[in-house]
Amino acid sequence: MSILKMTDIQKSFGDNHVLKQISLHVDKGEVVSIIGPSGSGKSTLLRCATFLEKIDAGTITYDERNAAEMKNGKCVYARNLNDFRHIFGLVFQNFNLFPHRTVMKNVTDAPISVLHRDPKEVRALAEELLAKMGLSEKADAYPCELSGGQQQRVSIVRALAMQPEILFFDEPTSALDPELTGEVLKVIKQLAEEHMTMVIVTHEMSFARAVSDRVIFMDGGVIVEQGKPEDVFGDTQEERTKQFLRHYER
Repeated sequence: MSILKMTDIQKSFGDNHVLKQISLHVDKGEVVSIIGPSGSGKSTLLRCATFLEKIDAGTITYDERNAAEMKNGKCVYARNLNDFRHIFGLVFQNFNLFPHRTVMKNVTDAPISVLHRDPKEVRALAEELLAKMGLSEKADAYPCELSGGQQQRVSIVRALAMQPEILFFDEPTSALDPELTGEVLKVIKQLAEEHMTMVIVTHEMSFARAVSDRVIFMDGGVIVEQGKPEDVFGDTQEERTKQFLRHYER
């Protein structure tokens, strides 16, 4: 079953046509990595999927329900998008933690205040997730007291605490040095092994190859090539994809 379907998505910023008739789907338990050069539209696609940007045309469907659809030639969004926001979580490249709140508060505030879940249950889940990420001793720390890798792991815990059906990662390691990158990728790989549904925008080619069920290569606002990792990386069909991957093999 597809958790997410995006059909004929178009998005422009002024005269800059960033997404051009993009269509994709993500099935339950699937890990999809999106690769491509800077400016290809990868992050914009994630921002459209999570309603941080509004599409100009196309359809966005979560769990067989339309969050955005075309009516009379215009893109119309569902009246209450909050009905959809609990379905997904988003992990940003720059952590986006609240600096004045402890790790525990960063993790528990949204499930309690937005989803109105029982505070005791939320705290128990937060403690379980922090332990899983090796962060139990950091529950009362503030973001400024954490390394970049620890902050990103807290961001992942915060997203998981909302118990989403699908997790989006927008370049989750781009703000980290190589040593810290490894610890965050290890966490994402563990989630993949647990069959968490994920869409990952990444420049980490070896990671994308190892962890993905499907890889999508974007360039110029379109999907140039997609398929199983062994096909996209090992039996590349499109010349533009080959050029891009050669850059990473040097």
